[in-house]
Amino acid sequence: MTATSTPPVVSRQEWLAAIDTLRVREKAHTREGDAIAAARRRLPMTEVDPSTPLVGAEGPVPLADVFEGRTQLFVSYHMWHDGRPAAEQCEGCTFFTGQVRELSYLHQRDVTFAVFCQGPYEESDRYRRFMGWELPWYSVPVGSRERLVAGRHFGMKACYLRDGDRVYETYWTTGRGVEPMAPSYGILDMTVYGRQETWEDCPPGRPQPYETRGQQFREDGRPTAQWARIAAGHDDCLVDGQADAGSSGCCS
Repeated sequence: MTATSTPPVVSRQEWLAAIDTLRVREKAHTREGDAIAAARRRLPMTEVDPSTPLVGAEGPVPLADVFEGRTQLFVSYHMWHDGRPAAEQCEGCTFFTGQVRELSYLHQRDVTFAVFCQGPYEESDRYRRFMGWELPWYSVPVGSRERLVAGRHFGMKACYLRDGDRVYETYWTTGRGVEPMAPSYGILDMTVYGRQETWEDCPPGRPQPYETRGQQFREDGRPTAQWARIAAGHDDCLVDGQADAGSSGCCS
């Protein structure tokens, strides 16, 4: 990538002074984020049927069991295109799901993380294995979708609380509200070229090749994260080293 413009060059003293000025705004932003989180903790909640069935690696499982004995549950609702190849699966959900790797810190705070996928379990789980994700993974049967998604859509994130045998939904968000799942965006926001997406307010001449209708998460027709797996020899047409020719799942 060749940039057509770069920031002006100044002395170190001038540079530090400019950063100090910006730091005031950054700290105000952080404090406002803390205040919003405090308000989020004071929201009411709504009850959800704890027996709502899901499908996991061992078969059907009720929502209450997904907590794995903890009191809190964070769910990433992963979009799925039934019967479509790996290259055509949701690039945005792939981007966000793939950045959640280490769960021990959440477990330390009594929070379980799980992915609730829109598609059939066997089909979507093949995708999980191809991507190398070691996350609790469940399929949401059609009959359970209204109880959990309730007029919203997959791609959202939701938080739940278990109080004894009862389960409550405490928060949900979608769109840019899910960005805390993606530290890549936070890192890019600190760089001089930012996310390089067309919506950003950048000085003239900065590189902005990525539109925001999925293109920002794709490269050469695939979700970007797939290319590293293919280069490493992970075939998206294989499951456990065996060709799965009879499946209409993730094979490309």
